[in-house]
Amino acid sequence: MRDVPVQVPGPAPLAGTLTLPDAPLPAPAVLLAPGSGPVDRDSNHRRTRFDVTRQLAVALAGAGIASLRFDKRGVGGSPGDWRAAGLHDNVDDLGAALELLRGRPEVDAGRVLLAGHSEGAILATSLAARGAPVAGLVLLAMSATPGEELLRWQARQIAPTLPRPVRALLRLLRTDLEAKVAANHRRIEATTTDVARIGGARINARWHREFLAYDPREDLRRVSVPVLALTGSKDLQVPADDLDVIAAAVGGPVDTHRVPDLTHTLRRQPGPPSMSAYRRELKDPVDPLVVDIVVTWCHRTTTPADGATTA
Repeated sequence: MRDVPVQVPGPAPLAGTLTLPDAPLPAPAVLLAPGSGPVDRDSNHRRTRFDVTRQLAVALAGAGIASLRFDKRGVGGSPGDWRAAGLHDNVDDLGAALELLRGRPEVDAGRVLLAGHSEGAILATSLAARGAPVAGLVLLAMSATPGEELLRWQARQIAPTLPRPVRALLRLLRTDLEAKVAANHRRIEATTTDVARIGGARINARWHREFLAYDPREDLRRVSVPVLALTGSKDLQVPADDLDVIAAAVGGPVDTHRVPDLTHTLRRQPGPPSMSAYRRELKDPVDPLVVDIVVTWCHRTTTPADGATTA
C-alpha cells in the first residue's frame, strides 16, 4: 500500500490522499466521503477522532482496492471556511473528487464506488442521483428522513440519554429539548447569510437551511446502481428503520445490514445507547464486522464475472 498526495480542483482546492494497493493497476477504487462538520480526510475532528475513512482506506487497499479521501473546505490542508459551505457545495466538492479519481491512470474508471458515513452518505446519494458515473454506493449511517424531521427525532432520542445533572437542569428551567431545537430551526430559516450567530455561536447557516429542506428520499429514488446500506441498532443520530426506506426507494439492488449494538461512531456500545459514551468507544477501531461487510461488498461489486477490467 502507498499513499499519494493529491489536490481536488475547485473553488477551494481540497487536499487529499490517494491510497493505492499493492496489486495490479489500474485497480477498482472507492471515493470516501466523511461526515458533517469540520472533519478531515480521515473523518477526524480536532476534538473527536472518528477515523472512519482512514481505516476503510487501509482495509480496502488490503483487498486490492484503491481509495481517495480529502479534507473538507477549511480543514486540514484545504483552504476556505467550512462554515461558509452549503450542503450542495459539499456535493459539488465530492463530484470534483470523483472526476479526479476517475481520471487517475492507476484507477479503473469503470469500477469506481462512492462510500460515505453520516452526511457523507447523503452526499454520495445526492451525487449519484445527479447521474454521476459510479458502479455502486456504500451508505453508512445514512438518513432517509427529511432534514428537519431528522433533527427533531435526534433531540427526542438524545434527551433521555443526557447526564442526570443536565436533565435535572432542563427540568428546572422547564426546557423541552425538542421544542428548543425547533425554535432554533425557525431562527436559522430566517437567516440569509452563509454564516450566522444562533444562541451565541457562529454556525454554518446555509448548510443548515439546505439540510432542513432536504428530503433524501427524492435522491434515493433516482439511484439505480447497487447499494450497500448499514446502520447500527443503537444509532441516536439516524433511525435504523431508515434502512427499510432506503431498500424501498432505490431502484437497483440493495443490501441492508442493521448491526446490533452499533452506534453512529460505527463502534459497539454495551448497555443503553448514550452519546456520552462516544469518547470511550472512539478509542477502539471501527467495528471489524462493519469493515468486513464494506470491503467484501466493494470487492464483489467491482469484480466482473469474467475477471476482466472495464476501463
